[in-house]
Amino acid sequence: MRSAAANSRSKARPAALHMRQLMACLEIGKALTSTFDMEEILHTVLSRLSLLVPAKNWSLLLLDQATACLRFEVVVGLAPELLKELSIPLGEGIAGTVALSGEPVLVEDVSSDPRFSDKVDKLSGFRTRALICLPLKIRDTVIGVVEIVNPQDSCLFRPESMTILSILADYLAIAIGNSMNYKKIAALSMTDTVTGYYNTRFLHEFLENLLEPGRVQSSEVSLVFVDMDEFKSVVDTHGHLLGSKVLKEVADVMASRLGPTDRLVRYGGDEFVILMEGCGKLEAMEKAEEIRKTLAGTHFLKEDGLCVRVTASFGLATYPQDASSKEELMRLADQCMFFSKKRGKDKVTVYSRKQPPA
Repeated sequence: MRSAAANSRSKARPAALHMRQLMACLEIGKALTSTFDMEEILHTVLSRLSLLVPAKNWSLLLLDQATACLRFEVVVGLAPELLKELSIPLGEGIAGTVALSGEPVLVEDVSSDPRFSDKVDKLSGFRTRALICLPLKIRDTVIGVVEIVNPQDSCLFRPESMTILSILADYLAIAIGNSMNYKKIAALSMTDTVTGYYNTRFLHEFLENLLEPGRVQSSEVSLVFVDMDEFKSVVDTHGHLLGSKVLKEVADVMASRLGPTDRLVRYGGDEFVILMEGCGKLEAMEKAEEIRKTLAGTHFLKEDGLCVRVTASFGLATYPQDASSKEELMRLADQCMFFSKKRGKDKVTVYSRKQPPA
């Protein structure tokens, strides 16, 4: 027969766990709603979850809407690189089931649950015995799931614990959703609406950070100004809508000739800027010349049954060889572009201290 003290301890244990979970959940909730940075959000969960959920390991999976698959975003207790390329289709395993149904699943013995998939266990050598899986939802839309694997306390499977865990899942979903929306808004504020490439706000902020005074710049930065030749005649002939379409096609052609560290910016009107980080003058000149030739040899608006030909004038300057600041680099490249116009257009002019453009 159990003693009164033992019964008291038995009753106090779930209550203490419940209070600890509630306080930790409130703390996590405050932290999650104080930032839009995804990495910081996930780090907060990683550092605080052990207070809330004593478990062998846990993972956070986000749903890729394009592929209808879950992908591991955070993994605790296993080597993350093992699961980096693993994806779980909707409806597969317990995680896929929860993502599909939007309902939490608690399984105290996965060996007796036909929904369980041992794909991760086979890949990692880990043995899953029990599992709590919670959906992350925004306005009834599932964006991912949280898995708590092999919980160390059976109290976690009680209804009162599920309430706290669901609150955490709601906090986490809201924070991740806010982060995603913030990224979309930030991306839009840096994106030109006509071409889909970067805009002038990005250009100035990126160059200011890249060429920040006092920062050690280990590689060259080349900047190319591009101005379409006689583009007004294209608009006058075909109208503004088709003129904008030509600009989009021109931008796509230029981008197709750029490398992974190059960035294309629509500077305004029919002007573009190309940023080539880690690119010296000779290489940048070769790229600019290739783009010039490609543009001159391309027929635009073919999908509209037209054959529009355009050319562009280019001006190139390189940091720190030619300029010591963002303003000077842009001024010299722009100056070279205008010199290309004076020389007959459809040309590339490269800045030289020996023979600066007139």
